[in-house]
Amino acid sequence: MKNTNQATDPLDEVKLVPEPSEELLNERQFIDYRTEREKCLDWLLTFGKKPKKAEGYATATVENRASRMDQFYRWVWQEEDGYTSALTHDHADGYLRHLAHQENSNAHKNSCRKAVMMLYKWRHHQRGADKWEPELTFSQKNQSTTPRDYLTREERTKIRDAALEYGSVPSYQSASGEKRDRWKAYLAQRFEKPKSEVSKEDWDRANSWKIPSLVWTSLDAGLRPIEVERARISWVDLDNGVLRIPRKDAAKSDESWIVSVQDQTIEMLARWLDQRKAIDKYDNSDKIWLTRRANPYQSSSLRGVLHRLCDIVDISTENRSMSWYTIRHSTGTYMVREEDLAAAQTQLRHRSPESTMKYDQTPVEDRQDALNRMG
Repeated sequence: MKNTNQATDPLDEVKLVPEPSEELLNERQFIDYRTEREKCLDWLLTFGKKPKKAEGYATATVENRASRMDQFYRWVWQEEDGYTSALTHDHADGYLRHLAHQENSNAHKNSCRKAVMMLYKWRHHQRGADKWEPELTFSQKNQSTTPRDYLTREERTKIRDAALEYGSVPSYQSASGEKRDRWKAYLAQRFEKPKSEVSKEDWDRANSWKIPSLVWTSLDAGLRPIEVERARISWVDLDNGVLRIPRKDAAKSDESWIVSVQDQTIEMLARWLDQRKAIDKYDNSDKIWLTRRANPYQSSSLRGVLHRLCDIVDISTENRSMSWYTIRHSTGTYMVREEDLAAAQTQLRHRSPESTMKYDQTPVEDRQDALNRMG
């Protein structure tokens, strides 16, 4: 297992040459592009935000936008019918016009625009290129300042209960004869292995504490999908019952955070961290949670988990924006309700109190009670 105390280079967290780009390049082009990317991303991490004060962007910000920069490069290569690192303002403006015709949301388009602006900021400061002023913006006038959707108190309790039921099977000892044979067939399909190779360890694996610890921690800490993806065993302070998120792993921030969780959640994390030691796919990883295929969880896989949890306890997802952020939105909404904005700001790891203000709303059940009292 990796030494989680060993210092790491922030660039280790960023894929310098993603596979789709690597497939388009010959060896010399690959080396040139990798060098270009390394210089750019290193500068953004060290100086990018405020060059004169040597203040860089947060690692999570650079990692997210680096992927979008790479998409921009590939678009340029397609337009130029071949590799080039000589980007022009016409390339950037052309890419924005290309985005304008796509069916993606304006929020997505603006994220791509910010990534290209970051890339051209580096070119301006380090390569002497003229400063680029984008000719297009993407309106978000109708964007709400309140969360699109969140779990109610009752739904939060149901989701916690569902996490304990998720994927569980009867104990090996209690299933015998035909019943055991049926469950072996189920486990063989679930773990993609021959029925004859299903062992007692597979029964234990089916009843692991991975999903309960993931869900309960997310409900307590309001974990973003990127934070679930980044979460490391070094975050977990079992003795003090908190998560300690270091600056290099923080999302949308360059600060370290101490996040409170419930005693039950800490107990589940302790059980899971003990179980994961015996699972081969974690041998060379310090990630707390990996998918069945040994990949870090991301937005799409987490959405799938949440929808299956909703199915278990009959929470309808129809006409709702039910993503992992729904959990985070509920944590923020009720933390403000139970404590105050300051507590919610810290729990959600918001750098600015303005980001937390959108959670300062009256939950739907409280408004219903008010209507009943009003008559």
